[in-house]
Amino acid sequence: MMKNYTTASSVGTRIHMIPGNASKAMASRANSTSSSSGLKKWPAPMVESNGDYREEAFLETHIGGPLYANQRNLPRLPVPNVKDTLQRFLPTALPLAESEEEKKSLEQACKDFPREAEQLQRRLEARSDATTGEFKDSSWLQHWWNTAGYLQVRDTVVINVSYYFHFSDDDTLPDTVANVPVSTTDMRLGVQRAASLVASAAEFRHKVCSGTLPCEALGRKEPKTPLCSTAYKYMFHACRIPQHEQDSYRIYDPSNHRHCIVACRGNFFALDFLQENGVDPLPLSVLEARFSKCVELANAKSSLQGDSPILGWLTSMDRDSWADARSELLRTGGFKMEEALSVLESGAFVVCLDNEVPASRNQCAMQFLTGGLGSGYNRWFDKSIQLICTANGKAGLLGEHSMMDGMPMVGFADHIAKSTYKDAETKFALNPAEDDFTGGVSDIFENCTSDLQSSDSQVASLIDNAKLHFSKLVTDHEITVQSFQAYGSNYIKKAGYSPDAYVQVAIQLATYRLWGKQAGTYEATQVRPFLHGRTETTRSVSLEGEAFVKQMGLRPKHDENDESIRSEKLELLHNAVTGHVKYIGKAAKAMGVDRHFFGLSMMVADGESVPSLYSHPLFVRSKRWRVSTSHLTHPKFDNWGYGEVFPDGVGLSYAIKADSCVFSITTLKENGWTDRLSHLLEEALMEMRTLNDLNKPLVSKL
Repeated sequence: MMKNYTTASSVGTRIHMIPGNASKAMASRANSTSSSSGLKKWPAPMVESNGDYREEAFLETHIGGPLYANQRNLPRLPVPNVKDTLQRFLPTALPLAESEEEKKSLEQACKDFPREAEQLQRRLEARSDATTGEFKDSSWLQHWWNTAGYLQVRDTVVINVSYYFHFSDDDTLPDTVANVPVSTTDMRLGVQRAASLVASAAEFRHKVCSGTLPCEALGRKEPKTPLCSTAYKYMFHACRIPQHEQDSYRIYDPSNHRHCIVACRGNFFALDFLQENGVDPLPLSVLEARFSKCVELANAKSSLQGDSPILGWLTSMDRDSWADARSELLRTGGFKMEEALSVLESGAFVVCLDNEVPASRNQCAMQFLTGGLGSGYNRWFDKSIQLICTANGKAGLLGEHSMMDGMPMVGFADHIAKSTYKDAETKFALNPAEDDFTGGVSDIFENCTSDLQSSDSQVASLIDNAKLHFSKLVTDHEITVQSFQAYGSNYIKKAGYSPDAYVQVAIQLATYRLWGKQAGTYEATQVRPFLHGRTETTRSVSLEGEAFVKQMGLRPKHDENDESIRSEKLELLHNAVTGHVKYIGKAAKAMGVDRHFFGLSMMVADGESVPSLYSHPLFVRSKRWRVSTSHLTHPKFDNWGYGEVFPDGVGLSYAIKADSCVFSITTLKENGWTDRLSHLLEEALMEMRTLNDLNKPLVSKL
């Protein structure tokens, strides 16, 4: 019997009325806080997704506007030809062979694959057929990818799923001495940074929720290529929900809510950040007063004996353990807990006020990715967006990855990161009619404390267990940031290379020297020109890259002054860069190899044989992503990053600025690789520059 991967979307109720007393409480809150949101009301207060974009597509039609105007006209994700996939695959795997025998056996497995996969290809084509296919109005891949790739994964989302952005400092904050340690109760800079970010976030939130945000498009010339906007529905008022076997994702009607969530010292507050019209942000001074109120309440609670349980720890657990813990919260807390969780889940986003003063990129990386040992409890890791502001005014963003990739989030981050405190002071000045400095803040779990601390409650022990596992997760990892200042995209382009492909070749050389051999390397490439498209893999290992790194050697040879050697190395470098550009061009058109192989594997029926290629050691090795890379450059980002894919691998994000490059390297501490790889990246980039500089014709000074 064929595996049925299309029925998961029918699990549970698709469109929800908020259950029980929670619905009454939330309706009361909505009525008391928002008379008119300026947004279309949804057919129901909340929609719960089980990973199939088709099921929530009705909201795009309902919301309308420029954001979703192109959805019906977007092309469907193509199913590649098997022969073409194999031709693209072989050059990415052969450099990883450990013997000639392994190469030959892989080539034979590739020869056998078209016959063995013939029926699988037919099934995949039928699934995506534009007229009769089950996914004729979607992507044949998206439901599998959202579920098998994210919602069904049982690991903690911390490090494994989430990603962070580190925003540049805002030098217009009233106190710009950002690195001078301040009292842990002095959150003035964090409050000011939070208020200005939230005021700007309100603008972007309204554009998204009303559909008035222009649709993203690629290209410099008209007509540009529009990108799929489906992911934007999961950006605001959204939360992942832990469940056994497969999580769900709840998205709430934004017309009912004008609150965000504030986390401070492990306490969670609902803070109304929008005016009565549900559109415009409150004046900056009012926002500051409300954030300060949260700090004041949190400080007061932390000074009392018998603090309430710190529930944020629970969201860092593996998904099945967190699902059990959430059930225990609801069992112990009853309808009051049900109401509290609904308020938290429906918040536009979370603002984390951390009582810490990170200074370096390394410190900020751990702070924003995990919260570290000092602030990890001050997160709700399931929320789609968490803005993080520290006591010294540093700021970043933590994104939950399940239903939305990083590029849509970049648009949001761009809007808020380039808006300064000084801008906000002018733009969001106080209207005398709106001077409610004291209201609009409530402690979400305040009414649940006594129930959670009852004699039959297991919540305390669950929190202790979560804390232990989180502490081990964080202490087992290390992040090193390489801020390479010698050159950047300006130099690389003048030398005649694609900056991204050039840096990818440098990564190949650095990791080759780190391990003494090349390893499977993944670069994320978006395929959002297609309906419900997410990403494809660009494989960075190639025959051309192999030739270059082997010629460069496991350590610098310092032979660049020999013209014949230099010319050979430069030719190999150009070939490697050109090869990567070609592959990423194919991947951007959904003509990579990995999603196709994945799709074919999903069409294997129960009891059927799997094509022999899938079990070949070299095939497996080629897609074991020991190096997981992704490129994102933004003038207002100091850094960004994520975790490794495999325990013996690295997460390696990078930015290529005009005159510098920044790499964030995440791996298990026991490997001892981050400092070494940081050095090797610098070494590779400097060697590659030397090759190009020495090849320039000498200019006479006479």
